[in-house]
Amino acid sequence: MTAVRKYSKITILHYIRLGYRSVLFLLLAVFYISSRINAGEPITVLIEKRPAILVITWAVFVFEMILRFFPSRMESPGCQKQFKRNYIKSGETTIVVHDNNSTVLVALIWIIFNGLIGALRMAGVLDDGILILLCSAYSVCDMICILFFCPFQTWFLKNKCCGTCRIYNWDYAMMFTPLFFVRSGYTWSLLALSVALLIRWEITFYRYPERFSENTNEYLRCKNCPEKLCTHKKQLKRLWKQVEDYTTEKIRRLRK
Repeated sequence: MTAVRKYSKITILHYIRLGYRSVLFLLLAVFYISSRINAGEPITVLIEKRPAILVITWAVFVFEMILRFFPSRMESPGCQKQFKRNYIKSGETTIVVHDNNSTVLVALIWIIFNGLIGALRMAGVLDDGILILLCSAYSVCDMICILFFCPFQTWFLKNKCCGTCRIYNWDYAMMFTPLFFVRSGYTWSLLALSVALLIRWEITFYRYPERFSENTNEYLRCKNCPEKLCTHKKQLKRLWKQVEDYTTEKIRRLRK
């Protein structure tokens, strides 16, 4: 209980999202494997036969995305910096966004990777079930990036934290990219809303870049961060280092 109290409300919400997205992925995986083994109906048909699961899942993601269009104290500073109320002038006038140029590289890699998957779907190598599973896996990985390790941050953008991330609000558009190749009102509506969220984010960035720079916006500085997710990640890194040291020492003793 002591450790849980150290987490911010926003971080706890991240864990809740990780939980239900993981459960959803496991359910979809069971449906897909079952349909393949029994040579039965496709996963899309199985899901449609369970309208409660379909509608609730769709509604949850739609609700999450709609919230992103408005200021909220229960969302990460990473996606909230776009709003005027969260712009706290620092007195500096030089706008510094170190990772801005890397966004083009990230976009190209994502488009090419998912374009290849789409080509395999169009060629009949993959089916809609795989694309839906991939989409669900992306949703789980999205929370892993926030809570534990983000390859985009580490390998490409080199940003300090999620709060200063240049592409934070790309997450839903990236998550739902595979749905472009799945013909359904549910899938395309999720993709359309996620793209609208991304476009809103990019328009705001180019109109008000000062809101996205820690140098010009006090809101993005550590002292004003309500999330404190970096502290959580540092604790995890220390724990992992302790496990590595223990394992190394154990192996060394066994070799003697």
